[in-house]
Amino acid sequence: MRSEREAGATLPVIQLMPSSTKVPGRFVVNGQPHEILFAPQKTLLEVLREDLALTGTKHGCELGECGTCTVLIEGVPVLSCLALGVACQDTPITTVEGMATGPVLHPLQQAFIELGAAQCGYCTPGILLTAQALLTETPSPTRQAIKDAIAGNLCRCTGYVKIYEAIELAAARMRGEPAVPAQEALYGY
Repeated sequence: MRSEREAGATLPVIQLMPSSTKVPGRFVVNGQPHEILFAPQKTLLEVLREDLALTGTKHGCELGECGTCTVLIEGVPVLSCLALGVACQDTPITTVEGMATGPVLHPLQQAFIELGAAQCGYCTPGILLTAQALLTETPSPTRQAIKDAIAGNLCRCTGYVKIYEAIELAAARMRGEPAVPAQEALYGY
């Protein structure tokens, strides 16, 4: 049996855009509209960092394994290294830069500072946004629910206990409870 090529059939030609080609795009990031020209093959991570200068979203594994590049798209955690920028146009995107309200930190950010939940800080933006999505959907999560929610966010420094405690503290404050860090959370047992 002869192959199509041997039989004289022509294969379709795929036209690729030159790498220098840019397309117009509209993004809504942290409540602000942006109109930019960007390379259509760029991931959302690259668009945020390179074209919009929002460098809080970290460049980690580029394989969707570490969670450092997590952003919220319509309130849902998304790994921006796996999402094409062209697919994310005109949808509300939140990065870590959009968590604070002016000079007032988000309760999660404040709790992370108070409890020392961030060490090197590389994973922190992704964890903060993942935790924000969790607390929006589940204002009173159990410790296990917190563990499950941030399971895709790898931290090589902390051992996670301070992160869990900070999320629990922020959750209590967001529910309006007068919450202060436990002494053992600050100073150990």
